[in-house]
Parts: sequence; C-alpha cells; structure tokens
Amino acid sequence: MSTKKNEILDPKSYAKFLEHIKKDIQDSQLRAAMSITKELTALYWRIGKMLSEKVSLEGWGAKTIEKVAKDLGSSFPGVAGFSLRNIQYMRKFADSYPGSNCATAVAQIPWGHNIALMEKLDSIEKRVWYAQQAVEHGWSRTMLNTWIESDLYSRQGKAITNFKDTLPKLQSDLASQMVKDPYNFSFLSLDKDHREKELEKGLVDHIQRFLLELGHGFAFVGRQVNLNVGGKDYFLDLLFYHFKLHRFIVCE
Repeated sequence: MSTKKNEILDPKSYAKFLEHIKKDIQDSQLRAAMSITKELTALYWRIGKMLSEKVSLEGWGAKTIEKVAKDLGSSFPGVAGFSLRNIQYMRKFADSYPGSNCATAVAQIPWGHNIALMEKLDSIEKRVWYAQQAVEHGWSRTMLNTWIESDLYSRQGKAITNFKDTLPKLQSDLASQMVKDPYNFSFLSLDKDHREKELEKGLVDHIQRFLLELGHGFAFVGRQVNLNVGGKDYFLDLLFYHFKLHRFIVCE
C-alpha cells in the first residue's frame, strides 16, 4: 500500500525556481533574436552586393531593380523586407561596407538602426562607432537618432575634467568615455546672454533630457546641495552620481 506525500510548497523556493526559468527563457529569446538579426543583416548585405555587381557589370537599371523586388515579393508572400525601398537600402548597405562581409558591429543591430545610420551618416567610421555604442548601451532607434542628431561622436570624450588626477587609471579612462563636451543644451531655449540661475533652472526643468545629454549612468542627486567642509558651508549648484564610476559628479 503506497502513501502519497503531502505537497508542501515553499513560496521563497518556488519563486526562486520560477525566476531562474524565466531568466533562462529570456536569455534564450535574446540569443535567438540576436542570431536572427545577424543572419538577416548578412542576407541583406549579400543581396545588396549581388545587385550592385549586376548594376556595375551588366548595367541593370531602376526598372530591373523594381522587377527584382516584385518577384521576390511574389516568391515569398507574407515575408516583409522585399519592398523596392528596402531592396534599394540593401544595395546601399553593401556599398557602405565593402569587403567580404558587413562590419561586425552593424551586423548586431536591427535593420531599422542600420537604415538610420545610412540616412544620417556618410562616414563608415561614424556608422560603425554609433553601431558599437548602440550594442553596448542597448539604444532604441529613437535613442540612436537622438545621439546622432546631437553629434555625440564629435563631442564624446572631449570634456575638460579632473578625472585623470583624482581617479584611478581604469576609472578615469571610463569617465573620459562617459563625458562629452561641449554639451548640447539647445533644448533649453535660453537667450545667448542667459544668467547662471536661468541655466541651472532650465537644466533642472529638463532633467531627463539633460541626463541623456550627459551620457550613460548618471543620476540626479540634487540642486544647491549643502556640503559642510571644515565647518564651512558650500552649496553645490548641481550634484550627480555615476553608477559605473561609483563617484559623485559636481557641476558648478
């Protein structure tokens, strides 16, 4: 005669078990998505390369390219990506990255990101740099466009700071990568002769956009923060904290 053991469920143990499975599923989904993105980008590059060769060697024109798009659409009904406009982007994509294959960084970002890079940037070096940043920081296409329009590439790493003097080498190098100059404060709509208080108030009123402008990892602590040093009071205009550096950043 067999007896069935009463099932006693430990809520904490079950929650940990479920969280582990959920993380495993999410990680697998991410790996699968990255693999699909890489394969699709490589496919688009190969199609674009073949089209460019036909145009160059056999003089294919716009009508023939249009026929290719139409025939591919008929052959793969319900499969997005073979519109005439997208086919033209494929050709431009292959021309933008000559060689045996497309650059590693651009192969890891969604096709929409690559279209944004092609539309907004002429330099391969800049495109690859922005692609690398998008991969590292997980930028959406909207965020990618924002950084391109603010010319992050030209401004990144040029701020005058005392990081090299006050932080260990590894952290100072990281700080230099995170901080840019000159900062783009055009969203504040200040007059040319604005006063410091107006700038400070404008930055606080637009704190979210200001943090995006500062770079990745900044958090706003406070305005006119009191600091007592040796019995003397100092008031910091703007105080930030950087999560990667584990350091406070003071703006005066």
